[in-house]
Amino acid sequence: MVLKSVKVNSVRVNRAPVLTLWAAIVAERLGFDRDEALTLGRVVAGLDAYSKGRALGLFTPRPKTVREVRNRLEPGGTLRIELLHRAVPAIQTPEGIRALAKGEPVSPESVQRYLESKFGEALPAVERAMRTLARAFPPEDLARKAYKLYESFRPSVPPGLRGWGAAGILALDRIEALARAARNARSRAMAADHRRRARLLRGSGVPVPG
Repeated sequence: MVLKSVKVNSVRVNRAPVLTLWAAIVAERLGFDRDEALTLGRVVAGLDAYSKGRALGLFTPRPKTVREVRNRLEPGGTLRIELLHRAVPAIQTPEGIRALAKGEPVSPESVQRYLESKFGEALPAVERAMRTLARAFPPEDLARKAYKLYESFRPSVPPGLRGWGAAGILALDRIEALARAARNARSRAMAADHRRRARLLRGSGVPVPG
């Protein structure tokens, strides 16, 4: 199903599909392909945050390490992937890495249908905003900050309610503002680094490029 792009400022939705989509987009930024990322995102939304004691032995994904583990993992081989402070069980299938739910590989097509049912025509706009935010960070920084970013833009729900049942407003301008702030902070850091390098070069007597 191909959804047309519509102008969206906000969408009323509960938190589970928001976390599913964001985790999938983060997983793509870290080196997984689209189908792999969809399955990982779906399982992330159903897991509790792991404790430090249970975090040992997790595979920490980065674009280079994802390629390496995909190449060396035998068919049927399993691993646990660190994603948004969750330990996601996964298996190598003929189609690629798939997250496991109740011991079975998750179907990426089912995750796509789930997201379409929850976001409707707003899905392309929401996905575009989240991708812009993910690209505002280097992969290593995104891996560390992804869950905190989610907490910054996830829908607010009435206090006292537990679980994923309550819907709230997901504001796309909030996601876009976080992306702008990240890009600006990165630009300032790069400029400061350039000035520091220039001072070091001047101090060493090496001509500084104009």
